[in-house]
Amino acid sequence: MKSHFDDALRLFLGPVRERQVAAVCLRRTSEGDEVLLVTSRGTGRWIVPKGWPIKGLSDAEAALQEAWEEAGVRAASVEEDPIGSYDYEKRRKQGEITPVQAKVYLAKVESLADSYPEDHQRSRRWFSPAEAASRVQEPQLQALLRAL
Repeated sequence: MKSHFDDALRLFLGPVRERQVAAVCLRRTSEGDEVLLVTSRGTGRWIVPKGWPIKGLSDAEAALQEAWEEAGVRAASVEEDPIGSYDYEKRRKQGEITPVQAKVYLAKVESLADSYPEDHQRSRRWFSPAEAASRVQEPQLQALLRAL
């Protein structure tokens, strides 16, 4: 049960945000760096792989697990410290909106699998960092991608 204090605290501090982890999957090519984006299952918009923390894994490892499941990143090195975070509103199946903050981890991709857990639910594509920034909707994520 919410109290008046909880409501006042939310007004002062803003909404309590759930925590997610995200992977910015990067590869180096002769033409420059590229970022791997995937489509969301619900709306088909371009996003970075992300999900909830996984018990028994560090946040960086959980971000890499999401990159495998959603984008087929088979081999990558991931930095343990996040490169930043971004806020967004997660729309749930029941219509609820959950405020989320995603901590972003840089994953340097070595190889992709042809088949992976969500390959039939999502598309994936490589973009330059600037083009990737223009494809995602979240301003804070756009800024992180432009800074690569």
